[in-house]
Amino acid sequence: MLPGVRIGVDVGNARVGIAASDPTGSFALPVATLPRDAEGGSDLDEVTALVSDRQAVGVVVGLPLLLSGAEGAAAQIARSYAAELAKRVRPVPVRLLDERLTTVDAHRRLRDSGVPGRGQRAVVDQAAAVLILQVALDAETQSGVPAGETVSSARKPRKKAPRR
Repeated sequence: MLPGVRIGVDVGNARVGIAASDPTGSFALPVATLPRDAEGGSDLDEVTALVSDRQAVGVVVGLPLLLSGAEGAAAQIARSYAAELAKRVRPVPVRLLDERLTTVDAHRRLRDSGVPGRGQRAVVDQAAAVLILQVALDAETQSGVPAGETVSSARKPRKKAPRR
């Protein structure tokens, strides 16, 4: 396993949860919850800065598949977010990882640790990002291969102008 910090991202409609690993890539820790800015992209700017500031060697974005394994609207949002992030942080690899039920698990863990229901809203996205990243770290430790699906950072090819 390549040593270095990895960043975990849980993309939601209203918020984006961020986690980061320790420098050895062993443990995921909560970092921040950002307001989702689908119009202006300020959340993407902040994640990009975090990847740079921490000299991250990889990013894992949660892919919220349906229980059936199919992709719904939330998965398409995560895919688009990951693709845009991959363009911004290139050459740092961005991967998508199945995150079914991580938000449910994050709520349960927060409740079990005594965080009241209202207090969970502010940190549940961070907790979900921690779970996503920890699953990726554990899988990579066991297999020696980064977990998830690689997101292409290639820019869309320009259309050639028709010959005259």
